Amino acid sequence: MPGFLDLCDKYFKTTDIYQVLGIPKDASDSQVRKAYHKISLQVHPDRVEETDKKECTEKFKIVGQIHSILSDSDKRALYDETGDIGEDDFSERNWSKYWRLLFKKITLQDIKNFETKYKGSKEELEDIRKAYEEGEGDMDYVLETVLCATLDDEPRLRELLQVMIDDGEIPGYPKFTNESQTKKKRRKRKMEKEAEEAEQMKEELGLGDKESDLFALIRKKQTGREQEMNSFYDSLAEKYGGKNKANKAKPKGRRK
Repeated sequence: MPGFLDLCDKYFKTTDIYQVLGIPKDASDSQVRKAYHKISLQVHPDRVEETDKKECTEKFKIVGQIHSILSDSDKRALYDETGDIGEDDFSERNWSKYWRLLFKKITLQDIKNFETKYKGSKEELEDIRKAYEEGEGDMDYVLETVLCATLDDEPRLRELLQVMIDDGEIPGYPKFTNESQTKKKRRKRKMEKEAEEAEQMKEELGLGDKESDLFALIRKKQTGREQEMNSFYDSLAEKYGGKNKANKAKPKGRRK
């Protein structure tokens, strides 16, 4: 049976566990945790197609083992000094359970709370500016890229962008200033259709207004905006991804 570092080399093309997570050897605990969370989301078996599950399951186990080493000061010191990674529990440990102990579920209420804080914030304004410049004024791109943005937000976003154009902060791209009515109507039909599909998914999953695991919604999401849904989840995880409710009594620091 191949050793743990052999598996790192097979699946990540390196035997350096720091390189697997893409962090320097002097990375802080929060940097280790953030890097683990980012990569584990990318390879989580529940978030990939059936054809990729086998490989992603192995990668998921590997990054879990790496986090368990680097988050333990004694194990990390031993690895830094000798290269010993202590493989005793790698194959037997339940890495999905380990992941869930570190990162709480994102609920519908979390989404609502995030949306309330995000809309109208400096962070949203910067995201609007960035999306506008990346899309060179394409409002389709802006609405699909900015978190929480819906068709109802378009007048507000347009007003904010126009102020920035008038103040000389951003250029007045023709795609924005001269957008045709035909394109506006096409965008409205598209977003209304997506809103209907979202409501249908909520009903199919029995979500209603109760708190539910957002993973279920992501797994169900198979439309062209799946990447935006995943990015939205990642952003929420960055905001709310601390210990789960069962562990909140312990005075642990929250993730960013």
